[in-house]
Formats: sequence, structure tokens, C-alpha cells
Amino acid sequence: MAFSPEVIAELKSIVGPDRLLTSREDLVAYSYDATWMESPPQAVVLPKSAQEVSLVLKLANRYKIPLAPRGAGSGLSGGSVPQKGGIALSFTLMNRILEIDTENSVAVVEPGVITFALQKEVEKHGLFYPPDPSSLKQSAIGGNVAENAGGARCLKYGVTSDYVRALEVVLPTGEIFQTGGKMVKIATGYNLRQLFTGAEGTLGVITKITLRLLPLPKFRTTALVPFADVETACIAVTKIMSSGLLPASIELMDTFTMRCVEEYRPVGLPLGAGAMLLFALDGNYQQVIEAETEAVAQICRDAGALEVRVGKSAEENEKLWEARRAVSPSLARLRPNKFGEDISVPRSALPQIVREIGDISKRYNLPIPVFGHAGDGNLHPNILCDRSDPEEMERVRGAAAEIFRAAVRLGGTLSGEHGIGLLKKEFMEEALGAEQLAFQIRLREYFDPNGILNPGKLFPTGKSSW
Repeated sequence: MAFSPEVIAELKSIVGPDRLLTSREDLVAYSYDATWMESPPQAVVLPKSAQEVSLVLKLANRYKIPLAPRGAGSGLSGGSVPQKGGIALSFTLMNRILEIDTENSVAVVEPGVITFALQKEVEKHGLFYPPDPSSLKQSAIGGNVAENAGGARCLKYGVTSDYVRALEVVLPTGEIFQTGGKMVKIATGYNLRQLFTGAEGTLGVITKITLRLLPLPKFRTTALVPFADVETACIAVTKIMSSGLLPASIELMDTFTMRCVEEYRPVGLPLGAGAMLLFALDGNYQQVIEAETEAVAQICRDAGALEVRVGKSAEENEKLWEARRAVSPSLARLRPNKFGEDISVPRSALPQIVREIGDISKRYNLPIPVFGHAGDGNLHPNILCDRSDPEEMERVRGAAAEIFRAAVRLGGTLSGEHGIGLLKKEFMEEALGAEQLAFQIRLREYFDPNGILNPGKLFPTGKSSW
């Protein structure tokens, strides 16, 4: 159903006719993200300033129109998929790097800036923005902040929330305010920038972001280490992390995943192994990095590694990391659909959760390749399936529920970096407990009394969205 002529006229007066999209083709283009979820908005608005966002939110609040903020649409939880029609508020035109402040080691950006573009720009100044989701060449900083994205390097460097120094936020009722600043320490009132980070667009709309930057490490090395099976690889991870060493990344792939990647983008992965770990180490002193790499290699050998390959050049290392980033598209070629999980458990629970995922795969007769950020306990078991087969999808739902519950039972949680969105909202009470869930819902209602911001996301509705 289209908006009334009055609403359309008001939206045009705010952003102009060229930045208000209502054709069927445009609505379809903004109806999905990187999941299989799909729901078209009634209109797409492309703002260029916080003031325009404020006016759009005031209009939506007045008419009680649902509104879904959207970065690059690369999310893996359905977080930017519009529900109940409404407005898709896309930030593709708010894509400027406003400032790189080398004295204070911060960057000020608009939410539509692509993560990789920011990384490359700050590196020209000898600086480093560590968060590196696998979608970094497509994902936008605003979406990274909304979902609190991570990536391979978060083992050593932390996730997006560790780099958010300040935010400009527009509340659902249209007020604009700043929280945080360029300073290192802030002990003045509530830490609102952390509240909005990871809120999945349910509390306010982020229109400007100030990000902490680090000095760019001078040296990096990569090591590929195959093992006979996934459990042995996971045991090696726990031994490395208890040794006092801190690699930048420890990535895991099981044999299923390795074969898919090698068919899609051949780089010489060890296909005879049951699993492999991919290590990255970095720092400012070559001798230190070489010594730490050898120490990691020796721990892996003692734990049962089949071999240790250390990258011989920057080009070789980059090929290996490109292979890791190719995991998701390589798996997508095997079956019509895939349900990408994002569980996070304590590192000590890695061997147990891997065993349980294997049992679930057999019990539900579904292929579930396992890969992810083993160093911090964040795994991505992907259930490969065909959505056109109702019986198979019943098995997928059962397998997914068991994986979620296994993670929570082992002291973990539903999501390490993809967010809850539409895919996991019905499991939130099991993950948080009734009291905390009720408090979070009250908090959302306080910020958004008319329920216009990203409705249907994050919290249970009593009805699964898939």
C-alpha cells in the first residue's frame, strides 16, 4: 500500500523528489540484506544530513510510520530489512570521511562510509582502524556500529564498540544530540555512545561517528596450520591463548569449508586435513614477530599440527586472508540457501560446541560446515539448505534452535558480531533471562514510545520471521 499524498508531499519537501524512491523496482532493491529475509518498504528516503534525518523521523513519529535505518544492506541478521512496510532510510549518500585527525588519532565519518575505504584512507596517514568484518569491502561503518561488528582481528584489537569515541544521534522524536568526543577519557554521565552501539537501530539513528585509530603495525606475518580434526585445532587454540601469546587473529575452517573455498578461489589449502587454523601476528619489530610466530608454530606442533606454513610474502599472506573472506560466498554455491549462525562461547568450550554441532548435523541430516574466529570463541556454523523444501526447513529450524541453546548452555550467547535482527529474536529470553529482557524492552519503549524505529527486530514477537 502506498503512502498518502500528504506523506509523499512532506517527504519530497524534506529530501526532494530525486531522493525519494517509490517505484516497485527501487522498493525491491531495498527489501533485503545478506540473509534470505525480504520485505519491501513503502518508500526509500536518501538523506544527506542529520537535519533531514530529524525531519523524516518527526514525520514518521507523527504519522506512526515504521522506519528501518539501512547502511549498505550487507547484514547477516535481517536487521535492515523493513517490517510492516514503512520507510527504508538509506545512508548511501551520507558517505563522507569528514576528518582524519592525526593529532588525536581519530576519524570522523558519516554512516555510509565503507569500512575498507576508511581503512585504506587512514593507512595513508600511518594509522590503523582494526575492525575487519568479512564484508568490509561492502559493509558501511554505520551498520558496523549498529550491529557492533567484529571480524578476524578482534581477538587482539577488539570489536567496533572499542573504537567508538563519539556519536551524533537522532532520536525517534527528531531531537539531535552528540555523545562522547575526541578525548581518550570520559567520566561524565551515562556512556550513551555504548548504548547506541549494537542497538541495531532500535533506539536512535546514527548520523556521525568519531572512531579511535591506532598506529599502523609495521610488520605482519601469517601462518597456516592444518590439523587432523576440528577438535584438535580447537584444543591448540586454547593452549596458545593460555601461553601468553596474543595473535591478531586465529581463524578456523573445517575440511568441508576448505574444500568449498578451494573450489571457489584456489589458494592451495590443505584439503587432506580435517581442519586448519589461520594465524595473523603483527607488531613493530620484525624479530619479535618472527619469534612469536615460531612460538605459535611450536605450540601447534606439540598439539598435533600436521604441518606449519608461514607466508613468504605480503602477497601470499593476502591471498590466504582473501580465501578466509571468501568462505561465505563459496558456501552459498552449494545449496540454494544457507542459514549463517554466529554463536559465541568461552574459548574453553570450543571443543565441546564443535562436537555438539557435529552431532546436530548428523541428527538433522543437514550439512553444517564450521568456520569462524576461533581465537575469541566466535564460530559461524552455516546450515546449508533449500527453502523450497518445507520438510527440510523444519529440520533447519530444529537444528538452529539446538545450536543456539547449546551455545547458551555452555556459557555463550546467540551472537558475537552479526546481531539479533529477525533471525534470533525469539530466543532472546533464553539468552538474557526474563528480567533483563523486560528491562531492555522498557528501555526501547522509553526512547521510542510510538515504536517506529526498526519494529519487529531484536525482541521476541511470538512469531518467527523465517
